[in-house]
Amino acid sequence: MSLRIAVVDRERCQPKKCSQECLKYCPKVRTGDETIVIEEKAIISEELCVGCGICVKKCPFNAITIVGLPEQLEGQEVHRYGKNGFVLYNLPIPRKGHVVGLLGPNGTGKSTAVKILSGQLKPNLGKEDASWDEILDRFQGTELFDYMKAIADGNIRVSVKPQYIEAIPKVYRGKVRELLERVDERNALDEYVEKLNLRNAINRDIKDLSGGELQRVAILACLLRDADFYFLDEITSYLDIYQRIEAAKVIREVAERSPILIVEHDLAILDMLADYVHISYGEPAVYGVITNAKGVRVGINQYLRGYLAEENIRIREKEIEFEIFQPTESEIEDVLVEYPAFRKTFEGFILEADSGDIKRGEVIGVLGPNATGKSTFVKVLAGVLEDDEKKVDLDIKVSYKPQYVKADISMPVGMFLRSINPMVESSYYKTEFIKPLQLEKLMEKNLDELSGGELQRVAILACLLRDADLYLLDEPSAHLDVEQRTEVARIIKRFAMNNSKSVLVVDHDIYLVDMLSDRVMVFEGEPGKRGRARRPMNLRDGMNLFLKNLDITFRRDEETKRPRVNKPGSRLDREQKAAGEYYYYVRE
Repeated sequence: MSLRIAVVDRERCQPKKCSQECLKYCPKVRTGDETIVIEEKAIISEELCVGCGICVKKCPFNAITIVGLPEQLEGQEVHRYGKNGFVLYNLPIPRKGHVVGLLGPNGTGKSTAVKILSGQLKPNLGKEDASWDEILDRFQGTELFDYMKAIADGNIRVSVKPQYIEAIPKVYRGKVRELLERVDERNALDEYVEKLNLRNAINRDIKDLSGGELQRVAILACLLRDADFYFLDEITSYLDIYQRIEAAKVIREVAERSPILIVEHDLAILDMLADYVHISYGEPAVYGVITNAKGVRVGINQYLRGYLAEENIRIREKEIEFEIFQPTESEIEDVLVEYPAFRKTFEGFILEADSGDIKRGEVIGVLGPNATGKSTFVKVLAGVLEDDEKKVDLDIKVSYKPQYVKADISMPVGMFLRSINPMVESSYYKTEFIKPLQLEKLMEKNLDELSGGELQRVAILACLLRDADLYLLDEPSAHLDVEQRTEVARIIKRFAMNNSKSVLVVDHDIYLVDMLSDRVMVFEGEPGKRGRARRPMNLRDGMNLFLKNLDITFRRDEETKRPRVNKPGSRLDREQKAAGEYYYYVRE
């Protein structure tokens, strides 16, 4: 038995253009006289709908979805966005003295849950409206009752860090210090500026900050408020691994006095930071279900395997797998291009790069702190910048995806991609790229209407569609969820191998780099002043060097073989450091 729901995507539904082609074929709906148009959008009678799927196939805009849900979810609706709109089941539970993580695909209700728990959105229990008495009655006898009552009575102070920090300069004007002093209710500004290494940014204008600086300012602005509960939505975008760990330490300090809920897709940081994790699953933009709390290790492992044991539900067809051992040397020998040692100088900063080579069909991961020249190195290879002595001339075709993706034109996604490669709608590209990147339903949307994650996926495909020998992708994981990052890693790996193309990927997600890289480049130096780009090296040596500079060690989870951060000073941490094995630890 199942509960059937019909969802109509309000953004895509255009009844006037299609004359309701999607609905007029279904006699069950028509005879019930329940198929109507409200505000020029189609409405389906869920009571009369039998789930035949005709309307789904007939809709020319891919705006309708019909889903069967487990019967036990009936009556558990927390919020629904109007008739036939997205519906969320259950909520995560903030816990005093702990950091609670919320993990799941984009579009399954994580941000909606945060809005409800932060008091920005009043839950309607799946109806047109619900009174606070009804809401409190729903949560009577649960761990959330006291929390929801505090929201209803206005007796709770909440501080929220938004997901998309790019909008901050549009809302706030002026110096960073002025903004932070305005929200510093705990008199901890100078202490946290030091811990998050914002000394060089504190006296600058908000609009002049880099993405990493803006992210740390957003985290700091959230934590400086004297709040009862803190909600942080995606803390790692644009931060390097060093900054992610320092931010995690500060968040842990605040959690000792006030509960914190985080939404995060970097599993290494989530594993290190959270005490408990709730998993969200469902059909993106259709419905979302949030599970009960799980231990962080158990929750992440179940999520990677795609099977939730307590709920007896499979949320993904395939497991996300990690290899235990990587090859000690790249097995690829055909060199595409060699580049010379070079130097690039800016005012106050210098990048020195060792000579190296790039092989055909390989993926090179690039790791290192922010502001040590990774993006500069990529731009020199791409021909966007010239080195000081103009020595770098690769004489090959290069396709480049920049770190910060912007929609500078208003054009449908499909038209934009066809302008790059007319074959994008062929069966090959649909199977290998469009479907895995979940772009089918975005083809008619304009670029300037896309979210950060949607725009990122379009930019990745646009880069790979160009005819080139070398593909350079700068931070492709930004704003992507775990499934999307896994698909991006798989797509890039297959693309390089099947087409004998060379790919260089700059990213801070250890899991992503681990999954896709044949070799790695490690950047070192003093952020903002000098950087050194080492030549590409095998994955094990490169990871060991990178993590040694970071002074942390990783182990492999016994069940999933995923990388996990060792607790600093633990027996395994000391043992691995003594053996010089920071990432792939192999006992003799």
